[in-house]
Amino acid sequence: MKIIIHGGFFSESLTNQEVKKAKQDALAEIVQLGHTYLQEHTALETVVYTVQLLEDCELFNAGTGSQIQSDGKIRLSASLMDGKTLKFSGVINIEDVQNPICIAEKLLAFDDRVLSGKGAHDFAREHGFNYHNPEIPQRREEYEKKLSDSIRLGTVGCVALDSDGNLAAATSTGGKGFEMPGRVSDSATTAGNYANAFAGISCTGVGEDIVSGAVASNIVIRVTDALPLAQATKKTLSELKPYDGFAGVIGISATGEIYHADTHPYMVWASYDEGVEVFA
Repeated sequence: MKIIIHGGFFSESLTNQEVKKAKQDALAEIVQLGHTYLQEHTALETVVYTVQLLEDCELFNAGTGSQIQSDGKIRLSASLMDGKTLKFSGVINIEDVQNPICIAEKLLAFDDRVLSGKGAHDFAREHGFNYHNPEIPQRREEYEKKLSDSIRLGTVGCVALDSDGNLAAATSTGGKGFEMPGRVSDSATTAGNYANAFAGISCTGVGEDIVSGAVASNIVIRVTDALPLAQATKKTLSELKPYDGFAGVIGISATGEIYHADTHPYMVWASYDEGVEVFA
């Protein structure tokens, strides 16, 4: 049983040691909670649980604490993929909810499994997800002052391998901040979140770059075709070089290989295998 999580890219972690330490501590705590949960739950249940914890942590750009878009509103996207059933579900640009990953989980049982905007919002309300304002004062201050150096690049995500050998991946984002309303990132697409019986991948970084490289699905397909996870990841990320693509990846293979990589420092991540590892 293995688990790996990421908290996106954080430029301020390079200069603010207090923020860096807080994020390291949060990731270490959450990955341990996720690993404990995995002992008695499936990979699918675990990635939802763990990403929900990340969404509820204001240090990260997903759920509560997400970036504000150019029109002053917060819109969230999240997706989930079950490597056992190969079902993918997600919500895109949903407003006024606390945990978009939980709405993505609910959608797994429906034929129409990816909803956006008002449709996603209506579905959430119809299924008991109440109003929640994900804005925090820091985000409003950043928005009003347009402090470009405080923008957090990326998302949160989790990949888990359970005791039955099943894989699942989940990814959630609050966007890049100040983006054009209606912009769609990679997080609720198979470019940013993908799993099958052979590997699971969650991505972070610049969504447009990740979509252009079909990063998550390409890595998983290469592992399916017998390439080791590390080699598949390196090859896929190398294909982003022509346009200096900005991406980070976490993944686990069915054989238990666990791997992380980024094209630009620094992605923040934590894994639990024999113990906890954190980088920030």
